Amino acid sequence: MILAMREWMDSGAADRSGWLLALRDPHIGRALAAVHRAPEHPWTVASLAHEAAMSRSAFAAHFTDLVGEPAMQYVTRWRMESALTALREGASVAELAARSGYESEAAFARAFKRMTGLTPGSARRAVPNATTPR
Repeated sequence: MILAMREWMDSGAADRSGWLLALRDPHIGRALAAVHRAPEHPWTVASLAHEAAMSRSAFAAHFTDLVGEPAMQYVTRWRMESALTALREGASVAELAARSGYESEAAFARAFKRMTGLTPGSARRAVPNATTPR
């Protein structure tokens, strides 16, 4: 799989693909790495632009062009995708709220439902945990 990915990237296909292109971009890649490293940080477009060493407006436009969605939408989606995985591994809503940068469980639960269409409890029950015997 790794060899196939390397060949695909070397073929130039990655240069036309949003997310991988964004990771390889010297500015947007730094911002993405920062979000992935610390999703709980209270990110703003301004703070991400600072990470990318760009102006706020240039960052916002370039991020959207490369990634295909606005920066703050990406941050929220990344947090919720990470939270969904952690929920299925047994993490509590309180733990995920803190890990995702939310001040309360209720705020986290509202954001989670807005992004996934499910409450955290429903999402946990929707897919059996890999460690749960069937």
